[in-house]
Amino acid sequence: MATPKPLLSLISLFSLFLLAFSSSKLTLPLSPLAQHPSSDPIQTLSLLASASISRAHHIKRPKSNSSLTKIPLYPHSYGGYSISLSFGTPPQTSSFVMDTGSSLVWFPCTSRYFCLRCSFPNIDPSKIPTFIPKLSSSSRIVGCQNPKCAWILGPEVNSECQNSSGSGCPRYYLQYGLGSTSGLLLSESLDLPGKIVPDFLVGCSILSIRQPAGIAGFGRGPESLPSQMGLTKFSYCLISRRFNDGPESSDLVLHSDSNSDEDDYGGISYTPFQKNPGASNTAYREYYYLALRKIVVGGKHVKIPYKYLVPGSDDNGGTIVDSGSTLTFMERPVFEVVADAFAAQVKYTRAKDIENRTGLKPCFDISKEESVEFPELVFQFKGGAKMALPLSNYFSLITSSGVVCLTIVTDGVVGPVMAVGPAVILGNFQQQNFYVEYDLEHERFGFRKQLCKK
Repeated sequence: MATPKPLLSLISLFSLFLLAFSSSKLTLPLSPLAQHPSSDPIQTLSLLASASISRAHHIKRPKSNSSLTKIPLYPHSYGGYSISLSFGTPPQTSSFVMDTGSSLVWFPCTSRYFCLRCSFPNIDPSKIPTFIPKLSSSSRIVGCQNPKCAWILGPEVNSECQNSSGSGCPRYYLQYGLGSTSGLLLSESLDLPGKIVPDFLVGCSILSIRQPAGIAGFGRGPESLPSQMGLTKFSYCLISRRFNDGPESSDLVLHSDSNSDEDDYGGISYTPFQKNPGASNTAYREYYYLALRKIVVGGKHVKIPYKYLVPGSDDNGGTIVDSGSTLTFMERPVFEVVADAFAAQVKYTRAKDIENRTGLKPCFDISKEESVEFPELVFQFKGGAKMALPLSNYFSLITSSGVVCLTIVTDGVVGPVMAVGPAVILGNFQQQNFYVEYDLEHERFGFRKQLCKK
């Protein structure tokens, strides 16, 4: 694998506080991660685009070490959102990136934890907070014969265990778009307000590359947090960050009872989760596929070939929703028709120089305009659910130059064209100020517009 470009990202880990608890519903604060060390908005957008494309390349074609793991794990990326979770007895609190595109929950672990290329601004790699297993009376190494070992390393691990009865599960090695991590599997207690989840499988990472914080996997694998907790649904509302830091947080709500309190506001649009009929690559089974039927720009239906809207038996095509991706990704044939639709309807001057510098397009110069108007972008899903995005969720203003750019990315800008895997990856930038619900019990995805800031 080619060495990816260094992340020029400011990653600031927030100390978050748990807000509320009921017997069937947990509420955790969800905070946006710091995104960049630069005050140059053009550089920021360029790096956002680069990181989003790199992550999309991994989601579409995840790499793994066949002898160790077959499950993908992703970096913070730009614009990730973090939560705090406590493990151990007594509990030790760590910060995690909330990621619906992967399943394993893991944290930096032991006093020997080493993070390569983690010298981000305001982060000293030698001082990254780590979980210390020897300080927890509930910490246990997962045995080689433990069925949970195969959750991560696959059924072939059984052959490795035949000659090592009683030994620990082999080390996992997880590789993703912009980094990797390696460590041992632990059985630990997850300590939530008013609720303790015993024997929770968690990764104790000892070595990482460009990964100074842990990841809380919310994907569809058996090792994910929702699966291990037996959640019926979880929901979140991502506050708008606008490429800067802040102390604000929103809520990630975990439901463990189908009779738990329903949302107070109502008005949620639902679309069913869609199964990938192929799923020959086990990584694709982690993803939440949605049945995207149409993309509408300015009231006009954009013509997208059917093969990109529906996942085929070869695992290619379809749409997934991913909280760990920043900007929405579209395969080039999809992106081009969407970008062309905007270019045809927007009459402002194209800012080609900014397009070349950021990798985003189309960009328009509105510096001399007293008022502006742009076409509405709508994603229409199976079942009639329509996600009409606020303008700020798909066009970003570069204030220093008076230019706005479409914040959707495609392949071929960073690395090769990857015409495999999901054709559309709905990132968290486009999910800002939406209430989003993963209804696991009824196998459906729900959303509605909502101001997320408290």
